[in-house]
Amino acid sequence: MNVTTVVLTHRRPDDRPEDDENFVFVSNGIEAAVAKAKELAGDKNVVVNGGQMARQALEAGLLDEIGIELVPVVLGAGKPLFPELSATPVQFEGPIAVVEGTGVTHLRYRVKK
Repeated sequence: MNVTTVVLTHRRPDDRPEDDENFVFVSNGIEAAVAKAKELAGDKNVVVNGGQMARQALEAGLLDEIGIELVPVVLGAGKPLFPELSATPVQFEGPIAVVEGTGVTHLRYRVKK
C-alpha cells in the first residue's frame, strides 16, 4: 500500500533534508499536519496515530472518529486514553462499528461536534 506518512515534529531530522514519497515533515502544528495529510490523501481517509498527536487533534476539533482496539490485558496501573486533555468533556456517539477479532475488539466512535 503506497501511503505517505506526515510526521509532526519540532525539528526535521538531519538525515531527512527533503520530503519524499514516503515521509513529509511538518513542524508548524497539528492543524498544518492534518491539512497536509488531507491534501495528500485526496478522497481517502486520514488516520492520526495515537498519543499526543491524537490528543492535539481531538482538542483542535480535527477528528471525526476515534478507533479503540480493546485487548483484554491489564498492564500495571494502566494509562488514560487521552491524558491531559484540556478540551473536556468530549462526547462520542456509538460505537458506530464493532469488529470482534481473536483477542481484540475494534471499536469506532464518532466525535460529537
